[in-house]
Amino acid sequence: MKLRHATNEDSPELIALIDTVYREYGEVMHTAGADSDLLDIKGRYSGKGGDFVVLQDGENTIVGCHATLPIDAGTGLLTFRRLYLEKSLRGSGHGKRLMDWAVEWAREKEYRQVEFWSDTRFSAAHRFFETYGFERTGE
Repeated sequence: MKLRHATNEDSPELIALIDTVYREYGEVMHTAGADSDLLDIKGRYSGKGGDFVVLQDGENTIVGCHATLPIDAGTGLLTFRRLYLEKSLRGSGHGKRLMDWAVEWAREKEYRQVEFWSDTRFSAAHRFFETYGFERTGE
């Protein structure tokens, strides 16, 4: 598996991956609204001081992703976004690899606090996040 920086050309494949995950929970993509960031990876992430990576399998198919996005660089506040992994790969260590990348990125950039929003239905993911020290706030 190869980890690399995402480009705007990855948008269709990222949208397909994330849409597949959404559909597991009865949701759909809204690229005209809440998911519009996926149409401009460069502008919405690296252009705002963040980063976005994709995980590719041996066939160069995107099977996972994760992103970082500063909220307030002055106070050291950052958010992690778009942590998604193909269902067959969950629990295989690839999610840890994506999360480790984001944590290391935040440390290198000297961020001191991370907010990470997740759908309440992602209970397995919440247990995973807690291993990194994230605490549920209920917000």
